Amino acid sequence: MIGWIGTGVMGNSMFSHLLAKGYKGYVNTRTKTKASDVIEKGAVWCETPGEVARQTDIIFTMVGFPKDVKEVYFSPDGILENAQPGQVLVDMTTTSPTLSAEIYYAALGRKVYFMDAPVSGGDTGARNAMLSIMAGGDLPVFEALYPLFSIMGKKIIFQGRTGSGQHTKMCNQIQIAGTMIGMCECLVYGYKAGLDLQAMLNSISGGAAASWSLDNLAPRIFQRDFEAGFFVEHFIKDMGIALEEAEKMNLALPGIALAKQLYQSVKALGYGRKGTQALMLALEHIANIKP
Repeated sequence: MIGWIGTGVMGNSMFSHLLAKGYKGYVNTRTKTKASDVIEKGAVWCETPGEVARQTDIIFTMVGFPKDVKEVYFSPDGILENAQPGQVLVDMTTTSPTLSAEIYYAALGRKVYFMDAPVSGGDTGARNAMLSIMAGGDLPVFEALYPLFSIMGKKIIFQGRTGSGQHTKMCNQIQIAGTMIGMCECLVYGYKAGLDLQAMLNSISGGAAASWSLDNLAPRIFQRDFEAGFFVEHFIKDMGIALEEAEKMNLALPGIALAKQLYQSVKALGYGRKGTQALMLALEHIANIKP
């Protein structure tokens, strides 16, 4: 029996894939209406994460921020207080590697298995079951979970000990942060230069400048579609985690520090709940461009 906690932009689709394969599931999320889709597909509603833990063998969590992860796992009616020996817990939220290790050892003390398995691919990857899943923890647990991961994603890689999945996701976010700046700035430059932007993208997208962002987010910008596949405020959270972890390693990352500042300006303009492509709105504002 599967439990699922968190049915946001990505979690709803991910859990739906499991239900479509015939798995029986229990669900909890902060706002019940956000779980209405999976409830209609057969999931049983639970009032608390603890109730999910009391009913299931494997629990997946996909919530927003580290504080939400802590609440779900450590509150009195959370997962850990109600977990049973032998259960498997999988946090697919992008969160702190340090927090993942904390949960792992707390679970271990209860003879419960825990794996951190953040994902990349956004709303499109979640809907199409094409996510990249980066797993950290114990290899036998990963191998046992692989059939379930393969229902939600296509690139599923074991990264190593607990927290390695989260560290890998930080590498992913560091790479994306620079790519997003490059994509939006190239569009601003091309616009100011009077180029046919689609023709320009057709020329550069097949070469060294090729990227997922150009292929998937530039078309949304052209359509003035800034709705979230991944929230700006969540990206800011991720960059903050990366910078905190870098500081622990005595490592300077000026590129992602700049990206975080730019995205904070996006949030300050009121676009925190828009998609990461909303960086374009902030750069248009700076450049005084009115499309």
